[in-house]
Amino acid sequence: MTRRTWALFAAMSLIWGVPYLLIREAVAEVSPAVVVFARTAIGAVVLLPFAWRGLRTVWEHRWPVLAFALLEMVGPWFLLSDAERSITSSLAGLLIAFAPVLALVVARGIGLEKRIGGLRIIGLVVAVGGVALLGGGGMQASGPWPIAEMLLVAVGYAVAPQIAAVKLRDVPALPMTAVCLSVAAVISAPFAALTWPARVPSANAVGSLALLGLLCTAVAFLLFFRLIAEAGPARATAIAYVNPVVALALGVSLHGDPLTVPIVIGALLVLAGTFMATRPSLGEAEPRATDAAQPESAQASG
Repeated sequence: MTRRTWALFAAMSLIWGVPYLLIREAVAEVSPAVVVFARTAIGAVVLLPFAWRGLRTVWEHRWPVLAFALLEMVGPWFLLSDAERSITSSLAGLLIAFAPVLALVVARGIGLEKRIGGLRIIGLVVAVGGVALLGGGGMQASGPWPIAEMLLVAVGYAVAPQIAAVKLRDVPALPMTAVCLSVAAVISAPFAALTWPARVPSANAVGSLALLGLLCTAVAFLLFFRLIAEAGPARATAIAYVNPVVALALGVSLHGDPLTVPIVIGALLVLAGTFMATRPSLGEAEPRATDAAQPESAQASG
């Protein structure tokens, strides 16, 4: 990984550690559907004026683009927003750390990973144990459904980068992001209309939605596609190593989320298990990032 790749990795780790707190603030006053619609609509409005030149290429890959939009945006963001009505932003961020483990399993299933060694299997077991500790007693959740929702979010986040790497290598990142956000906004619009708040939300909620759309969506996805191009999909999802730390720090310091011994142990288990599960086994060649994913946009924009 080059210095630029590390810079992208650090930026994404920080930017995508923030949404959990912003979503928690927003769903206190608006529905999950409104959160998804506002986030995607703002991002689409910002990016579409700059994306028109690549729309033909996006149309030629419309079905993988639709699948990516559903698995990376529509489904996960609705589930995440709904789950955060019942769990803390810290727990939400920590559970997303499970995504790289699932990404490994998906990559093995579609042939991007040749085999899963013993260290990775141990890491998988350790990460599952950490999730069980967090969901079973480390952090409060109103029943098992919010935990299940977050694990489904992790599944979406694990599968979507594989689609981008295998099916969308020739699609420019900017127009693809704009179109995906537009599709997500159109899909979520009817549900948002049905649950639109009766009164204008507070400045805190509106500001959270604006930041979600501008920083955590429009800017973040442009950086994310570039990271996939330079580091490959497996390493790109490894931003989940740092995201939980940012989410936990913000939740504890700004929202008063609990920080107990079981929480710390569970978080360490998830992060350590994820680290072990995504490391290459001894003697296993690490695939080059340029072989795994090389979007045309990354080459064009430098």
